[in-house]
Amino acid sequence: MAFVSTIDVIGSGFTAQQQRLDVISENIVNMNTTRTENGEGPYRRKVVVFQADNGAGQFRSVLDHARTQFRWSRLGRGVGQTYVDPKEMGVDVVEVAEDPSDFKLKYDPDDPDANEDGYVELPNVDLVKEITDGMAASQAFSANITAFNLLKSVISKGLEIGK
Repeated sequence: MAFVSTIDVIGSGFTAQQQRLDVISENIVNMNTTRTENGEGPYRRKVVVFQADNGAGQFRSVLDHARTQFRWSRLGRGVGQTYVDPKEMGVDVVEVAEDPSDFKLKYDPDDPDANEDGYVELPNVDLVKEITDGMAASQAFSANITAFNLLKSVISKGLEIGK
């Protein structure tokens, strides 16, 4: 049943990278927004902050708890001990933080959002950086798909052994 924990790890990667792509899309959409809803200046770029996750509270831990009721002693493992390696980890999105870098300035005295000197503050979103981050997130997503397909293949081969 170790494949269940692997599915949890891969699933956490899918979820984290999907959220990262959502935030990148939001940044690109708002790269010309000079006024936020509350009127406090231009849109500020957002970044996703990841953190390693040990899997506590996931399906794996619930399944492990249930398995302790039916475990037999094997290889020195007694009833109540777990087969899951605590080093197995996934990833969590801890927060979506705002990028503290400075806003860009553009001289446009006719813009309604221009300051007294005629400069408009533009969002601190750089399209090249967003596209690069999007490509990295896409590659990480593809790597998770590859890992999932490999896991499916291993499970399929394991089931063929029983035939």
